[in-house]
Amino acid sequence: MTPKFVQIGAGKVGRSFVAQLFSAAGYAVVFSEVNPVVLTALSERREYVVEVKDRVPATLHVRNVRAVDGRDTEAVGRELADCACAATAVGPDYLKFTYPGVARGLILREEAGGGPLDVILAENLRDAAHIVREGVRGLLPEGFPLEERLGLVETSIGKMVPIMSPEEEARDPLLVYAEAYNTLICDAKGFLGGVPPVPGLDAKQNIKAYVDRKSFIHNLGHALCAYFAHLEAPELVTTWQAVEHERVGAATRAGMWESARALIRAYPDEFDESNQSAHIEDLLSRFSNRALGDTIYRVGRDVQRKLGPEDRVTGALRFDEEHGVEAPVTTLCAAAGMLFRATDETGALFEKDRVFAQEIYPRGVGYVLEHVCGLGPEQPLFGAIARAHRAIVEARAAGRSVLDLV
Repeated sequence: MTPKFVQIGAGKVGRSFVAQLFSAAGYAVVFSEVNPVVLTALSERREYVVEVKDRVPATLHVRNVRAVDGRDTEAVGRELADCACAATAVGPDYLKFTYPGVARGLILREEAGGGPLDVILAENLRDAAHIVREGVRGLLPEGFPLEERLGLVETSIGKMVPIMSPEEEARDPLLVYAEAYNTLICDAKGFLGGVPPVPGLDAKQNIKAYVDRKSFIHNLGHALCAYFAHLEAPELVTTWQAVEHERVGAATRAGMWESARALIRAYPDEFDESNQSAHIEDLLSRFSNRALGDTIYRVGRDVQRKLGPEDRVTGALRFDEEHGVEAPVTTLCAAAGMLFRATDETGALFEKDRVFAQEIYPRGVGYVLEHVCGLGPEQPLFGAIARAHRAIVEARAAGRSVLDLV
């Protein structure tokens, strides 16, 4: 009998990465999706295409798929009740909407005498398993053996999926572009039913190390190249242009190495200078993939989230500080992020960035540091970022390169 995999969230990561891996391994894929256009297309066509945009292009046909309405808790629960494995890929802000379906699926599995349900959390969210477990717990009957019935598998999502134009999406709402990278790093200890036999799953014993590496090297690297490129060479549009820019590329690498040094200190059994050097150079090569067409706008947008206390920039600075690593480049990146005003192809700011630029940033750097970055005036990072911001403003006023400050 063909095993069933349930993918909660049929967005770009869900379609191009997680569901594609399980489909290629022979699973029948059921999507739980709320977007009516995507839901209808999946239900009618039962297949879709992933265009690999890389140095060696490819076209992947993902077949044997169908979909249920993610707003129908009973329908989602029925699919989860007898699936071999499941995953979410909805984004941290929307995880709470997955809890009712998961809870219903657990109850139905328990009633039918089924085994535990393993859910892969493809969310790039620190402590995702704890957050989801507690969210689901509140929807279950008192005394439900949650720890024995629900396996929650944290991941490090490294696949890059660029923005598609409205015209491209209108032509085919299921088509998705992605890079060739196809490895899903996941928590070996999170599975209750064992790691599924799916090529591309890379199960790690210490997932926290790899979640931190993703946030503080990969995600930080995107922020570094976007925020520095926007100030140093605002005419640049793509990440490959930023990485190939002599000064922006060098500053991006230097900032990534600040985190790498902290990660080596934090996780000496996982990381060393050799494997972190290889990781950074591989990432920079992937950032410079011209075929992918990834943009500075995409990797830099949503500044409030990306400057948040636990996210790629402020989170990296806190991590560096905790492990005794000086991080002047990342500090400058935090200050540069406050000035990020890149726009999409229509010349429009990302809506949350418009709010930041017009309503939050005008309240002052101190306000941003407290209410966006989560830093108090008594903390050394607060003063360091404020000084870096002042230096950037002065350099720009004098017509000097911001990267002279690195």
